[in-house]
Amino acid sequence: MTDTPPPLPFILQPFQWLGRSLLGMFAEIGRLSTFSGRVMAAAFSPRWYGGEIIRQMMRIGFYSLPVVGLAAVFIGAALALNIYVGGARFNAEQFVPNIVVLGVTRELGPVITGLMLAGRVSAGIAAEIGAMRVTEQIDALTTLSAAPERYLYAPRLIAAMICLPILVLVANTIGVAGGWLVGTHTLGFDSFVYLKNTLDFLTFEDVLAGLIKSVAFGAVIALMGCYHGDLSKAGASGVGRAATLSMVSAAVLVLALNYVLSNLFVEIGL
Repeated sequence: MTDTPPPLPFILQPFQWLGRSLLGMFAEIGRLSTFSGRVMAAAFSPRWYGGEIIRQMMRIGFYSLPVVGLAAVFIGAALALNIYVGGARFNAEQFVPNIVVLGVTRELGPVITGLMLAGRVSAGIAAEIGAMRVTEQIDALTTLSAAPERYLYAPRLIAAMICLPILVLVANTIGVAGGWLVGTHTLGFDSFVYLKNTLDFLTFEDVLAGLIKSVAFGAVIALMGCYHGDLSKAGASGVGRAATLSMVSAAVLVLALNYVLSNLFVEIGL
């Protein structure tokens, strides 16, 4: 019979809690890194399931077009209004088209698209994978020597990394159009001048920066959905918790990764 250690003094208990939290965080990072490595290895090496990839592209990309389009047009319109109000304080209203296209293509287009899909796609993937986990369908695939990383997770990762840049291009176009509508119909800009200023100020580097971000966001969204779904516990509450965790973690990582990539682009001059 082993002796249980005496309880720590009250003043040391916060340090005990902090130590346990740090160890748990590092363990979670290790599990996530190992899982992500296996899925990435499966995604970038043969064999690929083309039919499953196309099906996931339809679910992730095509079915997300309405919500991304609606979000983009209102974001572009609101951005134009706020820039006009701020610019009016310095007699700089003429810069509204320039700042709108820059803000949409480099930041708001990729970020808003990533956040919308973090709620729609990541939670959906987690719920689907979680239901398969608790009903032992994933265990059945393993028994049949069909690796879940290659058949289930890799197609979702590939589809998300392909569809996110396409959705961002759509969001950029619609967002700039929303700013143009407000600028010409509410703020009194001439349509030709607004469009000319927009096209003259837009550069390929601005669009490229947003597309690079979108590829990274797509990988994060798919990986979070697959990871939390794979860890789902039995019961409806377990699947629901996995969907919630995937949505929250994907949204937070999208925002954090956006800052990291923006800082990197500044350093390299992109």
